[in-house]
Amino acid sequence: MGEPKVEFRDMSRIPKVREGFYATNNQFQKAGPKGFIEVKVLENDNLYVRVDLPGVPDDAVHHRVDAVRQKVVFFSGETLNPKEGGIREYSGTAGLGCDCCEITGVVDAKMKDGVLRMILSRVKVNKDQHNNKCTLTVPPFTGQSGIRLEDHPCLVNGRKGALFGKATAGGGAFFAVDLPGVSPDDVEVSANENEIRFRAEIKNVYEHDESSRTYLGSVQSPFPSLISNNTIAWDAEFGVLRIAVVTPGDMTIINNKRSPIE
Repeated sequence: MGEPKVEFRDMSRIPKVREGFYATNNQFQKAGPKGFIEVKVLENDNLYVRVDLPGVPDDAVHHRVDAVRQKVVFFSGETLNPKEGGIREYSGTAGLGCDCCEITGVVDAKMKDGVLRMILSRVKVNKDQHNNKCTLTVPPFTGQSGIRLEDHPCLVNGRKGALFGKATAGGGAFFAVDLPGVSPDDVEVSANENEIRFRAEIKNVYEHDESSRTYLGSVQSPFPSLISNNTIAWDAEFGVLRIAVVTPGDMTIINNKRSPIE
């Protein structure tokens, strides 16, 4: 039996207030660091790089310093779960935007919950600039609020939006929501007749992030009473919240996590 041909309308991309979205990188983000990618200079003159790569497993990201110019670090990663709206591929660079420094290595790199964080060491190579603190980095920081959502600048293939939804063959529904940095313990999910609400607040803040991120949002069913008459199952993995509305005839549960709807 094939999947029902029901089109989900993603109304979350329409701002609900005149000011628009808190963060144009994700319509569900309500607090915390904005932007898909951030590069900043630390007090010890190293560089801190944060890149959102939702859906990429912790061990599936690659990075290396540009061996020719030693100005940037190349990074790439690929998601592995096609059910989340297809496979996504990411590729990009981050580092220095100056002529006075070179990157000497990746001091630390950690991929967790769909966020890549790296510490890059550097050295001054222009003696004329030796006493000046260089803060020129690439790409420029673009984290902002606004009425128009941005596409991920490092996404080279796959779905662009933070939300994916579809009807399933058993008469239920499946949703995947990008919440970079979120682990299962950070998420709360509730539901009423035709709406599933979620809230996530990252409990463990990385030392170089200014604060934790908070996400808040909901997904709606296209079928009347679909949610109230069935069961929801949810889980969060690699920075993606997965929600399934499961009918009695199709008890396919995400990671065996099951929660009845009141």
